[in-house]
Amino acid sequence: MLKSVSYHEDLIQFLKDPEHAAGYIEAILEEKDPEPELLRNALRKVAEAYLKSNKLSDSAKQSHEKLDKMLTESRCTEIYTFIELLDNLGFQVAIRADADE
Repeated sequence: MLKSVSYHEDLIQFLKDPEHAAGYIEAILEEKDPEPELLRNALRKVAEAYLKSNKLSDSAKQSHEKLDKMLTESRCTEIYTFIELLDNLGFQVAIRADADE
């Protein structure tokens, strides 16, 4: 009998790759009518993937917790307003993996 892998487990495995994680976050930021919870959820999943692959430092974990709290309180309005402004000015936000990683 074939053993199935849950979507969550498969996604976490996928997000362990920095290039995939960067693309995942970037795709969320490109949403035209974003749901605030999507960004928080994406960042949580990337942090979980990095934690499971021992790539999440203590300082990154603290930064994630602080940002998660801020995004919860603001419903991500600052980030999406910033993205909207950049879009209106003709710019794009690009997320890329650090070449040193």
